[in-house]
Amino acid sequence: MADMSPLFRRKNPEAASAEHSEQHLVTLIRKPGCHLCDDAQTVVAKVCADLGVPWEAKDITQDRRLHDQYWEQIPVVLVDGRQHTFWRVNEDRLRRALTE
Repeated sequence: MADMSPLFRRKNPEAASAEHSEQHLVTLIRKPGCHLCDDAQTVVAKVCADLGVPWEAKDITQDRRLHDQYWEQIPVVLVDGRQHTFWRVNEDRLRRALTE
C-alpha cells in the first residue's frame, strides 16, 4: 500500500490564528453616521476574524485627542498603534500587514 501522507504540510490554521492574535491589535477610529466608517468596519472585522487578530473601534466623538488628531481622515485604521490607512481600507493590504 502506498504512503498516503501529504507531500506538503499545511500550517495548522488555529496555530496561525493564535500567532497573529498575539502579535497585533487593529484599531478602527470612526464616528457614528459615517458610511466610510461602516465600510471600513466591515473590512476590518472580516480580516481580523479570518486571522484571529483582535480589533477595537474608537469613536472620535467620545475622545477629544482622537478627534483633534484624526477628524479629517476618518475612518483611520491603526495596526499596533501606528497608522495603517485612512478613508478606504484595502482588504488585501490589511491582510498583508497582519501576516508579514
